[in-house]
Amino acid sequence: MNGRWSELEDGFAAGRLFSQGFSYTYDDVILLPHYIDFPADAVDLSTRLSRRVPLSIPCVASPMDTVSEAAMAVAMATLGGAAVVHCNASPAHQAAIVRSAKSRRIPFVTDPAFFSPSDCIAYDTDFNSAPYALVTESGTAKSRAVGVVAWSDWESLADKNVPVSEYMRPAPASALASCDFEQVAAFLAGEGLEYAPLVAEDGEVVDLVTAEQVQMIRSFPKLGVPSVGPDGRFLAGAAIGTREEDKERLEHLVKAGANVVVVDSSQGNSIYQIDMIKYAKNMYPGLDVIGGNVVTIAQAQNLIKAGVDGLRVGMGSGSICTTQEVCAVGRGQATAVYKVASFAKDHDVPVIADGGIANSGHIVKALVLGASTVMMGSFLAGSHEAPGVYEYQNGRRVKKYRGMGSLEAMTKGSDARYLGDTLKLKVAQGVVGAVADKGSILKLIPYTMQAVKQGFQDLGASSLQSAHNLLRSDVLRLEVRTGAAQVEGGVHGLVSYEKKPF
Repeated sequence: MNGRWSELEDGFAAGRLFSQGFSYTYDDVILLPHYIDFPADAVDLSTRLSRRVPLSIPCVASPMDTVSEAAMAVAMATLGGAAVVHCNASPAHQAAIVRSAKSRRIPFVTDPAFFSPSDCIAYDTDFNSAPYALVTESGTAKSRAVGVVAWSDWESLADKNVPVSEYMRPAPASALASCDFEQVAAFLAGEGLEYAPLVAEDGEVVDLVTAEQVQMIRSFPKLGVPSVGPDGRFLAGAAIGTREEDKERLEHLVKAGANVVVVDSSQGNSIYQIDMIKYAKNMYPGLDVIGGNVVTIAQAQNLIKAGVDGLRVGMGSGSICTTQEVCAVGRGQATAVYKVASFAKDHDVPVIADGGIANSGHIVKALVLGASTVMMGSFLAGSHEAPGVYEYQNGRRVKKYRGMGSLEAMTKGSDARYLGDTLKLKVAQGVVGAVADKGSILKLIPYTMQAVKQGFQDLGASSLQSAHNLLRSDVLRLEVRTGAAQVEGGVHGLVSYEKKPF
């Protein structure tokens, strides 16, 4: 444009906006609307987690010990996303979590308690907060189910110092753990059962499913296209570190069936990570390996040369991360995603925008700026599927959420992620906190994805690929928001309000 029309030009192309020496967060920038010629439901959010791992939705659960274990992995895979199981556990325990997730085809994990017929139940906590417990010949999942103990039956006992064989209910007919949700629902209805054990082909009791759970799932939005690996089972990712002992961890995870491995480090541009990437790709060439975390093109370049199949982008942008404050190193997440994704696209390496996601608008911005997926911690923490038990703080139902750089997590082994496992003095790069109960992600994520689709519609992008094309062709325009503009863009000017996104 020439003359006065150049003065009226709307916004800036991304390349110009992000080359001015400022480090922008998601809230700093706003996307300008484009032309709409399709309905929101026509938006296709399918994407890739890494080179060879497709997803139906661009959502990934972070490898944190208060976010991603078996229940989260199962639920995310059911919805078409994925979870990366944390490595703040022994290799055998982490592999067991992966196996547990991959042994199921239903969207929930109840983690039932097991007893033998001669056991006595002393406390209600022995039920693992579930209404039923399973009784097997040996008191473990490895033997045949012989009965079920209802919490209500135990609670009504006058003398609780009696073996469960005296009041357990007979074991009902069981269903195969390989059955999907609809098959399990049909089995319960057809047999007229209130509950049924789920049993693997080798006879191991995997879980206990109830008609109440089925009814709850029915009340949620319709389940999407699940994430299933080449083995026909739910997709599950897992994290590893960069130390010599993580080679053994990697072997455990591959044997457990992990579909993708994330080399987990707060600063991924290190000789330790590069060596681990090369080792993993050499030992398991069919396994996709994701590297990170990175925030600059130079960092990304080194990991791509090492052979990564995906990159995690983000340093200090998480709600419980204090890396930028403690170490004065990092980058605004919007700038980091745009810069790294602009380089990685030329090498066919998908980018995961890791951290800083607090709402659906942040997801839209991350994806439009070049990310293929978003990795979420606090967004999913506090949900039914997140590890931990609910507590009450000031009348609010909450769950613990902690950064992997917190001193509490470091005592469990996560200090290796910050290259601090060999240091005598431990310095935290994260905090421990609590987040409000979010309910089930089987409801949260579908509503969030609908909001993302509406954001894409406003931008005139019918898919992730079309959004990236608009960005690179300079059709998509952005502006920086002042502090007042950010206030104006949120709820303001009210005496009181209730914020319910759905």
